[in-house]
Amino acid sequence: MQPGVDEMVHDHIFLGHDHERNTRRVLWVVVLTLAMMIGEIVAGLLFNSMALLADGFHMATHAGALTVAAVAYLLARRYAAERRFTFGTGKIGDLAGFASALVLGIVALGIAVESILRFVDPRPVAFTEATAIAVLGLGVNLLSAVLLGKDHHPHDHDTHDHDADEHPHDNNLRSAYVHVLADALTSVLAIAALLGGRFLGWTWLDPAMGLVGATVIAVWSWSLMRAASTVLLDVADPHVEAEIRDLVEGEKGAHIVDLHLWRVGPAGLAAIVSVVGDNADGVRRRLQPVHEIVHLTVEVTEGTLSPSAGRLL
Repeated sequence: MQPGVDEMVHDHIFLGHDHERNTRRVLWVVVLTLAMMIGEIVAGLLFNSMALLADGFHMATHAGALTVAAVAYLLARRYAAERRFTFGTGKIGDLAGFASALVLGIVALGIAVESILRFVDPRPVAFTEATAIAVLGLGVNLLSAVLLGKDHHPHDHDTHDHDADEHPHDNNLRSAYVHVLADALTSVLAIAALLGGRFLGWTWLDPAMGLVGATVIAVWSWSLMRAASTVLLDVADPHVEAEIRDLVEGEKGAHIVDLHLWRVGPAGLAAIVSVVGDNADGVRRRLQPVHEIVHLTVEVTEGTLSPSAGRLL
């Protein structure tokens, strides 16, 4: 029985399954980050500590990036049903993730420059007050990491797993998580440097830890930027592409003459498959196991195949 027109009409909403939950999580982290930022700036003014003031304004950049992530979730939901977005608003999160990666890279560069300057011109540090605030900041960062979830790692996109959770594909949430990790890392390194300076007199440890932190944050930034850019540039997933070809061309006489595959959001992939030697229903039936595909267009091309692979007569 052929499907009716009403059954064939569909929307193009490809937001992640946990979109609303992720929105609330990021908003809570924004609130925590803003509170900690204000606390560090106020403490820096009270204790006359440049270290606390610098870290407070450093947190301001992360608060801004996290706010961008939260706004991206809200905009993606608000405009999800608008037809002017041909394949939905699922990529808004990737755009926000790319912007956040740029901010993270700038932060890493700033930390590196400041660390080098402190090697050249060491400055007195209020060790006791700065250590207390750094410990408090670490606690806030760990709480934020728990809120954002344990499923996100800086290099999730370096591997492919068909059975993986959808979260690694949410570059917006991933960017928020990386910002929290960056803050936690700087807090840990700051505590180590402050304790070394206070009890061992190793004042050089502060800028040295700054350079270590800047290097690690820069690597995370590049990884996140690379992952988001592949989505924005519609880079195909070679693993899924190979699976599509195996399923379609495994049928005798069927051959793919054109294939387009790209991510439309955290929910999954879209594909346009042009085939010769089969019908659209047959192709759709064989591609049902490819659960990553959420929007499939099948084009049947007239013609016959020559003995040489893939050439139409």
